[in-house]
This record gives sequence, C-alpha cells and structure tokens, in this order.
Amino acid sequence: MNEYDSDVVAQMLTGAGLVRVYDPKTADIILVNTCVVRAKPEHKAYSSLGRMSVIKRKRPDVIMGVLGCMAQKSGGDLIKKFPLLDLVIGPKEIGSIMDFIEGVLINRKKIVAISLEPMPSSYNKCSGYFNGRVTGYISIMQGCNNFCSYCIVPFVRGREVCRSPNDILSETKQLVSEGIKEITLLGQNVNSYCWKDNKKEGFPSLLRKLAAIKGLLRLRFTTSHPKDLSNELIRCFAEIDNLCSHLHLPFQAGSNSVLENMRRGYTREWYLDLIFKLRETCPDITITSDVMVGFPGESAKDFDMTLDLVEKAQFDSLFSFKYSDRDGTLAKQMGNKIDEGEKARRLRILQDLQRNITIRKNRALEGKCLEVLVEGSSKKGKLSTGRTKGNKIVNFTVNNNVVGELINVLIKNSSANSLSGEAVDC
Repeated sequence: MNEYDSDVVAQMLTGAGLVRVYDPKTADIILVNTCVVRAKPEHKAYSSLGRMSVIKRKRPDVIMGVLGCMAQKSGGDLIKKFPLLDLVIGPKEIGSIMDFIEGVLINRKKIVAISLEPMPSSYNKCSGYFNGRVTGYISIMQGCNNFCSYCIVPFVRGREVCRSPNDILSETKQLVSEGIKEITLLGQNVNSYCWKDNKKEGFPSLLRKLAAIKGLLRLRFTTSHPKDLSNELIRCFAEIDNLCSHLHLPFQAGSNSVLENMRRGYTREWYLDLIFKLRETCPDITITSDVMVGFPGESAKDFDMTLDLVEKAQFDSLFSFKYSDRDGTLAKQMGNKIDEGEKARRLRILQDLQRNITIRKNRALEGKCLEVLVEGSSKKGKLSTGRTKGNKIVNFTVNNNVVGELINVLIKNSSANSLSGEAVDC
C-alpha cells in the first residue's frame, strides 16, 4: 500500500514538472512515506526523518514532509519533534500534495493535513510513468472496519472506502498500456470489497472483469481476511486463468482464546478448513500468512497451538513478528504482557520451524519446470529474475532479453528465500 501511495505522489509531482532524483542530498523536495502497523517501521521512519533533517539544516530551502500513517497518527506533534518539517500529510490527503507544496512555497507556513474523509476516486496520472516496469499495484479500497484489538489501521487509514469498478478498470488499462504485465490489487481487506451502484458488485466479480483485460498476463491481490474468504472467491483460483495461484491469508495466532482476544472473528478450525478448501480447489496454490507471538496473555500452551497450526497448514512462507503495543488499541490496555525476551525466544522457535518447512517445500520444486514472469536483472551476478504464479522468486540464466515475458524455467537449486535454474523449452 505504501509503495502504491508513493507512486501516486511521484506521478503527481512528475506531472507538475518535477524530476525524480535518487539521492536526497540533491533534492528540492523530500517526502518520507511511513507505516506504523508495528513499532519497528515507526522507529525506522523516525531515523529517516532525523537523517533528512540534517540535509534540511544545511539547505533550508528544501521542502521536507512526512506522509502516510505516522503522519496521521502523530499529526502536529511530529513538527514539535522535527521542527524542520514543512508538511505532515495523512494517507487520505496525498491527492492534494501539489496544493500543499505550493502553500509552503507561497506562504512559507507549515501544513498539517490529516483528514480521514473518503479519498478521491482518482488522481492526476502521469503518462509514461510506468514505462520499463513489469509489475504494478492498484489500490481498490482503503481503510478497515474490523478493529482487531491490536491493530492501528482503522485509526490511521479510516473506515473502509471502496473505489468504483470503472475507476479501477480504467487505471488497470492505463498501466497495461504502459507495459505492465502483472498487477496486484491492494486493500486492507480486499475480501470485503463491495460497490453498490445499480447493483451490488463484490470482489470476485471485480476480479473477473479485470482478468479479461487484454494484455494483462497476471493478476494478484492482497490482503485477505479469513472471516470474509468466500467459496466464490476460492473458486476464482480454479476458474480465472491469469489469477495467480497464491494467497496471503493472515492467521495471527493458533489459539482460539488468543484469536478471540484479538477480535479476529474466526477460530483455528475455521482457518484450517479454508486451507483445505483452497488446496482442494487449486492443488498447486501457494499460501503465505502473517503471525505474531507474545500477544498479551499468550500462554506457553497458546504458543504451542500456533506452532501446531503452522505444522498443519504447511505455509510456503510466513511473515512473523513480535507483538508491539499500538496507541489507541484495546490490546495496549490489556494486562499480562509478555516479556520481550520471551517474545524473542518464541519468535526464534517459530521462524526455525517455518524455515524448515519452506526449505522442504522449495526443495520439492527442484527438477520441475515452472512458468516465470521475467521482471529484470537479478542482484545475483549476471542472472535474470522473476516470479512464479505462486509468487516464488526465481533467479535464472537466459540467452535473450525476455523482460516482461512469460518463460519456462527448469529449477535446479533452491534455498529458503528463492529458487534458481535456467530457461528452457518445456
């Protein structure tokens, strides 16, 4: 979502005549886009603002701003912490970024804009911005209505607001016309996408419309909430040819009591049943997930239930992290907090378990021929890189320049993080 928002801002700035630079020391405008879903990215954002403040101190005419969820959360307090800041812009205000920049230039006043009113349905697109890229993102909705007890998203992104299907279709066609071959649809919970015009339209219907766009080789989406994953959506994996066989389905905890305290709205049994349905419908689907350890009150038995669910689900990969308090959430007010050392110990155990599962699953792909969308040059030597339909990174040798094409790769080696092989005719 942050990458998408950054692209939106960059397009508006480019369309206004500015030129993008990649060294902040040479920039006239520096904007730091931020996330506060956990404590770690928030700390990283503070560090980045500290480094940018050094540049601003040396070059006072530079306009420096902070965008996104940290701006929404902290508002004017950020200017107290970083007095050299000119702009504090929440995620639903980024569509007016040029007005804010002009306001700073003309009036030389600091601007704080953190309204959570519904975002505009469109923005000023910059023709040619995506030339040379193979993959892109499109936000189909913002905000969340679930209010999980640990999550700050509803407070910094607001309530669910969906974009119209026509607007999403238009943006998709624009990206495809500029050479984008694969698009990932974004939302805090794409499963709950719903547009009511003359008739109600849900997420599966939107997927089918987008998949029919000529030139779109692949379609993905993230993130899904288990309680809203319908049978109709599951069937899409078997019925839509260019819908990638990968689903990111966060489970967060394997204990029903912890899930209840998290206010997740489902049980471990419900979640595992979804995994069964997905693999029955689409046998080659890869499933990834999110999980946290050390939620307030999580006992040793609760943690064992999380390990048990990981064993049963056999995820292809797992984003795992330690629980951290977020301002305004119910979980922050809960007692029986888990010691940081114990959280770190549990995280190591969980990650070791998942690493072994991932290595075993990736090793099973050695000797197989997989379809890969070529994205460009790999960081590993003179290899090319791309992803399978199951979202696995593949580094490979190929004789021709085939960026943006679907090719077959014979997998020869694997690791926990990627696969490697050579392009072949399968």
